[in-house]
Formats: sequence, C-alpha cells, structure tokens
Amino acid sequence: MKKRKKEIILITVFVIIFLIFLSFPKSLSPPTMPTPSQSPSPKYFFSSLLDKTPQTTLIAVGDIMLGRYCNVQMLQNKDFKYPFLKTADFISSADITFGNLEAPIVENCPTTETGMIFCSRPESVEGLKHAGFDILSIANNHILNYGQKGLDQTKSLLAQNNIFPSANDLIVKKTNNINFGFLSFDLLTYPNSPVLKKIKDSVSKVDILIVSLHWGNEYQKKPAEWQKTLAHQAVDAGAKIIIGHHPHVTQPAEKYNNGLVLYSLGNFVFDQPWSEETKKGEIAKIIFEGKEINKFDSYEINKFDSAEIKSYELFPIYIQNYCQPELLQ
Repeated sequence: MKKRKKEIILITVFVIIFLIFLSFPKSLSPPTMPTPSQSPSPKYFFSSLLDKTPQTTLIAVGDIMLGRYCNVQMLQNKDFKYPFLKTADFISSADITFGNLEAPIVENCPTTETGMIFCSRPESVEGLKHAGFDILSIANNHILNYGQKGLDQTKSLLAQNNIFPSANDLIVKKTNNINFGFLSFDLLTYPNSPVLKKIKDSVSKVDILIVSLHWGNEYQKKPAEWQKTLAHQAVDAGAKIIIGHHPHVTQPAEKYNNGLVLYSLGNFVFDQPWSEETKKGEIAKIIFEGKEINKFDSYEINKFDSAEIKSYELFPIYIQNYCQPELLQ
C-alpha cells in the first residue's frame, strides 16, 4: 500500500513539473534570426562610402615671368621665394596647381631691369616649388628667348623639381583616381598648331582634359571672335577647361556646354607696373567631382568612371613691388 502511494505521489509531482514547464513564456525560448525576403545588396552595405565622392581642386594662375625687374627684387630681398610669399599658402592648397611660365630658366641669366629678352636664374625654381606648382605651360612666345639650349635647361630643371613642363604633347597627372590631361599651345608663334586634332587624339586617354592657349591681343579686355569660335570647338572636341594667357590683362570667363573657358587670367608674377590693369590678375579655383561606378558584382567600391566640374571661382589679385601678387579677398 505504501509502495502504491509513493508511486502516485511521484507521478503527481512529475505531472506538476511538466505542466509548469509548458507554462513558461515563449520569450525564454532560444532567439531566432528573421529570414530576410532577399539578400541585402552591396549598395546597402557601402552606401556611406559611395556618398563620399572625392573632390579634386585645380588652381590656375596667369603669366609668370621671374626675370627682369622681378629678378632684381628677388636678389635685393635675398629670397627667391619672394614673388610667392603672399599667395603660396592658397595656391599650394590645391590638388593640382597650374600656371604659364613666361621666361626660360637658364644658367648665367644676366641681371637687368629692361629689355624684352626674358630669363630667370636657376634659383628661381625655389619659388615655383614653394608655391606648389605641379604643371607649368612652356608654350609661349618668350620661352625660346635663349634658344633651344635655354628651353632644354628649363625643362630639365623643372623635371628635377617634380614640376611637369607642358607643351604640345599630352601630360597626364592622376589625382584621386582621376586622370587629368594637359595640353598647351603657343598660337602666337605657331598660329597653325593642330589644337583640335590634338584634343581629339587625347580626350579618350584621360578623364579631364585641360588646354592652355597662349593667344589673343595684348592689353585687350575682351577676346576676339576667332578665340571664342576656337574655344567652343575645343570644348565640343572634348576639352573640359580652356585656360588663356598672354593678354596681360584679365578677360571674361564663359561656361559653354559642359566646359569652362577662361579667356585670360591676366598677369600673376610680372613686372608691368605702368598700368592698373597689368597689375591685376585672377586665380581660378575649379572643383571637380567624381562619378561612381555601379559595378557592385565586381566589388568596385569607391572607384569612378568620370569627373565633372562641380564649381569654380575667380579670386582677384593685385601685384605689388613689381612682382609680388596678393589676394584682394
């Protein structure tokens, strides 16, 4: 009898424990992950990266002539960085800094305050480096003032200091995964230069093509009609930016289709104090923005297939002491 009673008690306890276990809330069950309706795409995972398209800044300046009275000023101040002391911080802040070098850099350059045969001393490259120049056009009507030997010396010295000399042949500089191409032409000495052909031959090799043109009439505030026609044809052929030099005064900027034409940036470093207009110039700051590649299957994240002009701004400068520009704003 006692044995039977114990069995009944055990069975009862077991039933009670089993009932208690069944009464536990579902939240005590092991958690399960919801099953998504479809796998998330790479765009979802990397969207924060793709929103940050890189911006690249180009700064371009006008004519740079480090000879004649500018050379005298550098010697008197015992500083070959003197012409750039008030602008170097600004222009060197760009990813790419470009200008037009209007005189050869040669050994034994004579010290003079007059004349139209220009040159500067080898030490003057210190100022160009200090200002952060990456590329300098040498396609102008004074670069051969000391003949082919002077030109060769100039090109060699620039290259030694990591500054690319730009003329008729394409120069490519890759920045932020964007290939920037530069072509420069002297249309005063060589009016029949094959500008459009060179542009068409080069445009497929780069993402952004920038063309420097030494052209037009000195001291004229507006470009001639032939310049406007050529500029438009150049943009239609694939150039993104046209940068004009030689008039020694500023001329208007023009947005045309998807391109930008800077007809003349005026002087940047030049000893022409005899008029207010020749002491003025402009610094162009152009910002480019890349475009994403949407090839997620290849995981090509943060790569770009092209770039466009996002914005541009012109900063006026005024030349003091024959050769030292300073920003007016």
